[in-house]
Amino acid sequence: MTYSDFSFLLLTIAAVTLRTFDSIELYRLLSKDAGLRAACAFGQVPHRKTIARRLAQLIPAAEEQIRLCGEQISREIAAPDEPLVSAIDGRMYEAAGAKWHAKHRRENLIPAGLRNVDTESYWSKSDYRGWVQGYRLIVQTLVFPAPVPLVARWTGNQIGEATTFKQMLAREELLVTDTLLADETFGSTESVNLYGAAGGWLLTPKQLPEKNYTWKDDLFAYRRETIELLFQRIIQAADLKQCQVKGNGKNGAFVLASVWLYQILFLTNHRQQKPLANVKEQVDYARWRVPI
Repeated sequence: MTYSDFSFLLLTIAAVTLRTFDSIELYRLLSKDAGLRAACAFGQVPHRKTIARRLAQLIPAAEEQIRLCGEQISREIAAPDEPLVSAIDGRMYEAAGAKWHAKHRRENLIPAGLRNVDTESYWSKSDYRGWVQGYRLIVQTLVFPAPVPLVARWTGNQIGEATTFKQMLAREELLVTDTLLADETFGSTESVNLYGAAGGWLLTPKQLPEKNYTWKDDLFAYRRETIELLFQRIIQAADLKQCQVKGNGKNGAFVLASVWLYQILFLTNHRQQKPLANVKEQVDYARWRVPI
């Protein structure tokens, strides 16, 4: 039987909500829960090996679903007569399992006695968190009227954020807004020119005046109030701060599911005229199977 990507994307939402990440556990859950099976549009229960294989292949479908949802959100909540402003940033997710020394990682050598290593993870360093072995999530968020994900990209830690940004721009995976706020990682002349050629203005600390405080500084200040805050809200809503399994594919599927889940609940709140940030409470209700 052929199963759609969308069915497995819905299954990742259930996995993140119920904190059930193992393929065997998801197989058992689908076997016992007819309501969940119907909600995910599974005509029958996929084999556990099928679940594991399909979850590892979901990243492109998950990223596309987030992009489509982001376009819908921007159409519904952004004021049509005002410039569209967004922000972009990345966050590292620490890999599950033992730490693999960077030297041994480069040599693709697992020392004798070292067990439980995620061999697909890589090391990278940030000013805020230091060295982290794992993967990276890049998120573009709307700034006004409220922060909400528009686009998300899952990558390995070996790929820099600026490189990923250029790839996304070349593949038309970003939502090009009138203004894009970003930290200095994205502020090279090449990146600014590429974004300008696409039809937007990229504003980073490198584009701010060195001496006199201007309206550009006021605009850039919204980056801290949006993208940095949004990462914390996504993490808190799904209680997914670090990787729960091994492998790039599965981890990407689950982390991207947490972003998509945030989008869905945000948009639902907007349509029902509820507080937009009321996301974590609804995830908690769903986790305990309490009707919302």
